[in-house]
Amino acid sequence: MKWSNLATAGVAVLLLLVLSASTYTVDETEQVIILQFGKPVGEPITEAGLHFKMPLIQDVITFDKRIHEWDGDENQIPTSDKKYIWVDTFARWRIVSPLKFYQSVNNERNAQSRLDDIIDSATRNYVSENLLIEVVRNSNRELQITIEEAEGFGLENTTDLQIEQGREKITELILAKAAETMPQYGIELLDMRIKRMNYIEEVRQKVYERMISERKRIAEKFRSEGQGRKAEIDGEREKEMQRITSEAYRTAQEIKGKADAEATRIYASAFNRDPEFYSFIQTLETYKSTLDKKNTTMILSTDSDFLKYLKKVR
Repeated sequence: MKWSNLATAGVAVLLLLVLSASTYTVDETEQVIILQFGKPVGEPITEAGLHFKMPLIQDVITFDKRIHEWDGDENQIPTSDKKYIWVDTFARWRIVSPLKFYQSVNNERNAQSRLDDIIDSATRNYVSENLLIEVVRNSNRELQITIEEAEGFGLENTTDLQIEQGREKITELILAKAAETMPQYGIELLDMRIKRMNYIEEVRQKVYERMISERKRIAEKFRSEGQGRKAEIDGEREKEMQRITSEAYRTAQEIKGKADAEATRIYASAFNRDPEFYSFIQTLETYKSTLDKKNTTMILSTDSDFLKYLKKVR
């Protein structure tokens, strides 16, 4: 009985091991292929749940069926107008045929490397076939740019800004071109975008210098216009001040003339009434304005009319 029980337990354990080696579980996010002696057999299994395989001679290879990300390296690419720029791209992809994927690239690391070659090559081709302004902009929306900025875009002047394709269209062309070869690898390329682009360091420094020079030129232009406007305002102010001064002087002279005329009339009226008294008053006024001065010396003859009233004083 003892040996019988041990044998039964051993058989049960063996059956459990065989059963465990014959089953596998597929997760919702996974898809698998079965290898028999290293070669794929049957169709890929994409449905989640418990599945069976032949123990010992069959192996399960699992692939993730979720969306994967691809982040390319920054590449230096010349545009058709000979402007060297750095272009940084990214993409999203997924495995749609695990059998083809395994047979062509085997694993995700190799797939990422293959994507590097395909997407970078398509990006280089389309960027190098277009002007820099095409890669940068999307539309012919009115854009106010300076002459220096136009030169940075490779334009002769600010009126040459005409976009035929634009960045969005070029990106779509790159995506379409790269996606053409993906089915042979069991991959679907879902999306591709240009993450960032910039001038190479040498060109960027020159562009910055041109932009700084242009801003200084514009600032100097504004200063010159301001000085011209200031001179114009000063001229108008000076002209207005001269006009006001002239009018004030004319008005003052008119008032003085009227006053002098009135004074002359009064003097004449007083003189006509009593010439002797008028002469006496005027002589006293003359004495007051001359003899009252300090340190004043006057030399007069004895018959001078200036002292005629003083001679009469007894």
